[in-house]
Amino acid sequence: MNNRVTVPAIMELKGKRKITMVTAYDYVTARWVDKSNVDMILVGDSLAMVMLGHDDTLAVTMEEMLHHTRAVARGAKRALIVGDMPFMSYQVSVEQAVTNAGRFLKEAGAQAVKLEGGAAVVRQIRAIVDAGIPVQGHIGLTPQSIAQLGGFRVQGKTADAAKRLLDDAMALADAGCFSIVLEAIPAPIAEIITERVYVPTIGIGAGAGCDGQVLVIHDMVGLYDRITPRFVKKYEDLGSRMLDALNKFHDEVQRGIFPADEHSFKMKPEEEERLRSFLRNE
Repeated sequence: MNNRVTVPAIMELKGKRKITMVTAYDYVTARWVDKSNVDMILVGDSLAMVMLGHDDTLAVTMEEMLHHTRAVARGAKRALIVGDMPFMSYQVSVEQAVTNAGRFLKEAGAQAVKLEGGAAVVRQIRAIVDAGIPVQGHIGLTPQSIAQLGGFRVQGKTADAAKRLLDDAMALADAGCFSIVLEAIPAPIAEIITERVYVPTIGIGAGAGCDGQVLVIHDMVGLYDRITPRFVKKYEDLGSRMLDALNKFHDEVQRGIFPADEHSFKMKPEEEERLRSFLRNE
């Protein structure tokens, strides 16, 4: 029996209960997310920062995204897996967009893709959806456009900017997106968009009025400390706990406490004696 969360199932949740999505970039993390009740896993291009150490998301490649998505797909058999299309993997042409989107499903095991942008990428979205590939949209703060936006800044703070966001959201829904991520926009605007579009909205720094919420897992469990966005809630501080464990390991090795007898393998006494006899007779 296939218990995988499906795209239609996500769409049907609008107005019924809140949807949850977190990022994962590797097999082990994906397995833990899959054991939880979280609905979707986003293999986000944020891995450029939290896994590869880049300053922004622009540097990550298609091959790196596919590599990490494959690892997640091996670990997650229940949650819906969304592969994030990286910078310049869909902007050049419609044909390029469809081909690269298809690779996420065919080669990496994702069930859907996400791409950033509003009306400017509608042609790509329509073509990808027409090819049978579910698409999640993403508007507001779009990290791949950081150079154009002038940094990680809240979007839609004026009435005109808010209206453009609403128009973009409507265009994405009409183009066939099954859900839309709303990032770093004022809560009232996100609530209006959520009321106006017929597909679920997934907020990140967009208030409680969205149909669901997404967070970067390294942020929410305290493993990434270079940047701490205001909208992140830290549910656990695994970074500090990991540091404590590492220092305790170092200390126990220095003091001869680890490895203890229970962590070591043994020989039969007679075999050990034979070995020592060999050495004595050399």
